[in-house]
This record gives sequence, C-alpha cells and structure tokens, in this order.
Amino acid sequence: MHLALPRMLILAAALATATLACAQAPAAAPAPYATTKVADNVYVFRAGGHQSMFVVTPEGVIATDPIGYVNPQAPAVYLQEIRKITQAPIKYVIYSHHHYDHAAGGKPFKDAGAVFVAHRNAHKRLVALQAPDVVVPDMIVDDSGSSIVLGGMRVDLLYAGNNHSDNSLVMLLPKERIIFTVDWIPIQAVLFRDMADGYIPDWFAGLDRVLAMEWDRMIPGHPGPGGRLGTKDDVRMLKDYMTDVSNAAKQLAAERKCLNDEAMRAVKLPKYEGWGAYSMFLFGNVERFCEYWGRGI
Repeated sequence: MHLALPRMLILAAALATATLACAQAPAAAPAPYATTKVADNVYVFRAGGHQSMFVVTPEGVIATDPIGYVNPQAPAVYLQEIRKITQAPIKYVIYSHHHYDHAAGGKPFKDAGAVFVAHRNAHKRLVALQAPDVVVPDMIVDDSGSSIVLGGMRVDLLYAGNNHSDNSLVMLLPKERIIFTVDWIPIQAVLFRDMADGYIPDWFAGLDRVLAMEWDRMIPGHPGPGGRLGTKDDVRMLKDYMTDVSNAAKQLAAERKCLNDEAMRAVKLPKYEGWGAYSMFLFGNVERFCEYWGRGI
C-alpha cells in the first residue's frame, strides 16, 4: 500500500480508474468507501464503483470478493470495516468469479485465516494464470452448487451456467431472500464494453435460472442507480435489453454489416438511453452480438 502518498492523490486516482473501468458505475463517482447494512447480519462494502457482500455470524464471517485491483487499499479497508462490526474470525472468502477487478487483493483475508472458495473453473483459471495479487481458492464448488452454513446463517453457492465468465457463482441467502451477483446482471446499466469473456446465448439461460430462484433483493457487484438493490424486474429488463441488442445485431449480420464499425455504431436503442454507460458501451455490446450472429463466435 502506498501510504506515503498524499491521501487526496490516492482517492482521486482510485475514483477516476473505477469510473472508467466499470460499466455499472453511476455518472457521478461515488465516495471511496461505504458499508451498508441491508438485512440482519448482511452488509454491503463498497469501494468506489465496486461492491462486495459480507455476512456476520457469532461463529465467523463469510466475505466475498476482495475488490483490490482498481484500488489496492480496498481489501485492507474492507477488513477494517468488518472489524468495526465484529471481532469474529474471517472464515470464508467467496469469489463471485475469477476476474481480477473482483478477485484481486485477498491477502489480508488469507492472513486472517480465511478459506477461499470459488467455482472449479475459476480455480482452474487462477492456477493457470498465477496472478501475484489473487489468492488461489482452497475450496472448489462444482456445477451442482454447494452451501456454507455458519453460525445459523446459510449461503447457497449456485452456478447458473456460462455468462460473463464460465465460473460465475450466484450467492443466495435463502432466509433473507437476497442474492449477490456480479457483472453479468447490472441494474439499469449497459454491459461492459464488448462483453469480454461473455458467452452467448448461454447468458439468457442463466438469467432465466436466476428468475426461477427464490429471492426478492439483489446485491450487484457495482452500485445500481442511487445505490439501490435490484429486483426481478431489473433482471427482466436486462433480458429485454440484451434481446433488443441481439435482434439489432442479427439484422446487421443478415445485411453482412457486422464488420462495419459505422453500421454497428449507428444502432440506437432509445428505450435504454438513461441507463448507465449507454453512450460509452452500446457499440461494444452490439459488436459482441455481431460476433455471435455474424461469425458464430
């Protein structure tokens, strides 16, 4: 950590990077850190444009994504925020998926004794990549899912198939009827750039699986409008948006225009103009669906 640098310089750099890096970030950059209680024993930690969920029990804490890539200080602050609430041991850290902006920075939690948990495909990728700032998972979840029960709290780890990656986990708190999902179900926001590492058409099937789950509120990996939590209507709206982008790209492919940047940039979807990052990333979303319809990728 660069503690010797002026505080304002660190915060300005972190906020600028977070705003550019996250399709789901609101137009006005949020304050650098915040912790919010959303249910009994359930909290959201936010560092700029990234969010994680943690669950507090008398027997220990179940944390999620360290989010230390954009802001290397965030994991230490995250741990400090947990310690303001409880001195119970950090038992688990669950990766939503392997992408570094959510998975990096876990060392403070590992040093505190946490067991790191991820989908088997995330484990496979992280072992191969050997990123120095990403803790390799200790516990593997397969496609059938798993559950962690600790101190009277239960977290179900559910695999909904390929979407934003091939290893995204949905974390469901069945008693609280809350889910935590990251990157692949933004709230009223256009998907990031060209949906890198995205799987089409599997993504749609995953949305249907999430809609079939029993929950009322969704904690996203990036803040929604006004910092609100998501609902099933938000999932349905995202599915409608992706369908509209897909249909536009399918038409371009039929006209053999999917290699024409000008034609792809000409696609406009006014219904979604008020969504986060619409003007920045709509082109990339169209390009990704054009790759699917025009080239079979």
